[in-house]
Amino acid sequence: MSNQQYGRLALKFCQVSLPLQVLKSNAGFYIGTRDDEGPVSRESDCYFASREEAEQALASDDWPRLVM
Repeated sequence: MSNQQYGRLALKFCQVSLPLQVLKSNAGFYIGTRDDEGPVSRESDCYFASREEAEQALASDDWPRLVM
């Protein structure tokens, strides 16, 4: 059984079902989605100070969602 989570905003605005993952931008690490061309959506309402912090939040499903 898979515990894979998918991006709600990517589906809502881009009509694509993409798995959530930890991504990096100039502002820091965030939970979002990407495809072969690059980032598609930022799903977390915050940036994390480290990749480890973001990965732990994603794994525990304990992170603030961006609401649009």
